[in-house]
Order: sequence, then C-alpha cells, then structure tokens
Amino acid sequence: MDKSAKTRLAALESLKQAFSSKLLSDFLRTRQLTLSDCLERSLRKGSGEEQAAAAYVSAQFCVQLCAGDSSEDCFTVLRHTLGTILSDTCASMVARQSCAVALGMCCYVSAAEDAEDLLKTLRNLECVFTSSYPNNEGVLPALKPGASRLHCAALQAWALLVTLCPASHNNAWHKITAIYHLPKLQACLESNDVNYRIAVGETIALLFELGRDNDQDFLYDDSDTLCECLKCLAKDGNKHTAKNDRRKQRSIFREVLHYIENEDFTEEKIRFGTEVLYIDSWMRRRIYDAFKEVLESGVRHHLQHNELLRMIFELGPPLVLDSSVKANKLSRVEKHLYNSAAFKARTKLRNKVRDKRADVM
Repeated sequence: MDKSAKTRLAALESLKQAFSSKLLSDFLRTRQLTLSDCLERSLRKGSGEEQAAAAYVSAQFCVQLCAGDSSEDCFTVLRHTLGTILSDTCASMVARQSCAVALGMCCYVSAAEDAEDLLKTLRNLECVFTSSYPNNEGVLPALKPGASRLHCAALQAWALLVTLCPASHNNAWHKITAIYHLPKLQACLESNDVNYRIAVGETIALLFELGRDNDQDFLYDDSDTLCECLKCLAKDGNKHTAKNDRRKQRSIFREVLHYIENEDFTEEKIRFGTEVLYIDSWMRRRIYDAFKEVLESGVRHHLQHNELLRMIFELGPPLVLDSSVKANKLSRVEKHLYNSAAFKARTKLRNKVRDKRADVM
C-alpha cells in the first residue's frame, strides 16, 4: 500500500466509481485476498475519511463477489473491523456511518443463511441506534452533531437485516419487536432530524408488514396514537424544514399511514434496459434502497447484469439481447445527432407558423 494518505484515498474513490459502474466479479475473485487485506488496513489505520471510503468499497466488493464462499470469506475478514469502528464512540461520525451501511450490506449478501452471524450483526447495529430512544421518562436524548445521520444509517441497515430473520426466530422476534421496538420508534417520530424521522417511519411500516406476514392476528396496542402522529407528519408544514424535505416527509408518511390503516402499498416501477422491477412491498423497497445507496447511479447496470441482484429480486438470469436488436440500437452520438436534426426541423417549421401569425396581426 502507498504511504501517502492522499493517494490511498484517491485509489479508494476510483474503486468506488469502478465497482458502481461495472461488473468485475471474475476479475476480483483472483485478487480477493489482496484487496481484502488493503481494505482492512485502510479501515484499521486510515483517517476518518479513508475509513469511510474503505467501508463503502467493502460493501461494493461483497456485492461484486455475489453470494457464495467468496463474499462470505470477505465478510469474515472485514466484519470484526467494521463492527469495532461502528461501536467506537471516539471514531469519526462519517466513518461510523459508512461502517453501519457496509456492515448491513456485507452481512445481507454474505451471511443470509448463518443465523448466528446475522443475529450478532443485528445486535451490533441495535446498540448504535437505540441510543436515540427516549429514556424511562419518555424524553428523547440530546445528540451530538452528526449522530442522527449515524443512527439513521444503523437503523436502515438493521431494517435490511430484519428482512432476513430466520423462520425459526420469527415468532419470538416479532413479539420482541412489538413489545420493545415499536413504542420506542414511535417516540422517535418526534426527532428534530427530518431524515431520521423518515427512516423511523419506513422502519415502522416494514415491521408492521413483517408482523402481518408472520401472524395474521398481528396487532399493535397503541396503533391509534401512532396513526394520529403519522397524520400530523403527513401534513407537517414546519417552515424551519427545507421545502424538498417537507414534501418528501409528507409523501412518505402518507404512504406509511395508508399502509398501516389499509394494508395497501403504492407500487413503484424501476425501469432498466428493456426490463422493469416492481417494488410492491416495504421489504422490497428497503432492499432496493440499500443497494441503491451502495451502488449509487450504477444500480440499474447491476440489476441488468449482476446475478446476485437478479436472484434477490427474482429477475431470472441476465438477458442476452439478440445481435439484430443490438445492431438496431442507436449509439449515444447517433441519438444526439438525430435529436439535433429533429430540433432544427421543428424550430424551422414553428418559425414559419409564427411569421404567418405576425402578418395576420
């Protein structure tokens, strides 16, 4: 590894861009140990910024390796270091936030069938975001700057892993959720941070969905109070919040309220290539949003070509376009030239019409 922190950070950013935009599974499997070792060193010895970048690349690395022994080996190497940074209150908030995202994604991809690893990671993430829960008197704690973003990342990673909770643990798990987590999360809807409120609302909807899927008689004792709180948030006009944030909050809490009252989810379509992914549940949305956060703008490319994502979203094997279809597709330059010519012709035609109108007047 290079001794210059600036060079290492630039290399991590380059890897982040490459892993997002391209599928490099076969290439990476032959260099797995080398890259795992480099990422672990950056996590252990790097600055907060380097640790944050290394954590994100670690998550992308596991997604690139797809499900199987390779990703499990990668998670085994990095799990302890990611968990240590996440739990370290003296570490950089940005690094801890990235480690929460990476820990959730790496565990989701690599430890889906290992109940022990899954439950350990859930507890690790729980220890972070539960520090935002109200005390025995029902008062929310005063948080350090940046803590809300950390709690948001940990809660969303936890919610992602909850979707994997083994069937053997489901009954006990959802009873604990209803008794302990739901009332605490309901109290967190009063948080001052709009993004954390949104994450809490989506998690509440997800827990309701999982509870109902597991038990037809699933009930939450304080659902009336919860619905009243959600109605207020769905109509919130707080001028201290940015306009876009207010709009996003109202939209999401309307969906959450509608689902809790009517068990109805607003379906969303994600188009990529010639295919469409249907987001038809809170669980599916949480999984898609998690991959979107890690892969950023490259998520659609991975939906087309990454076997792991296609397996998770039940899209089948990657489509192989017929050579005649590929040949008929216009290149980006050809599309640009075609659009330019069409625009020019349209402008000329409209100018003639405008000239005639001017003469009449």
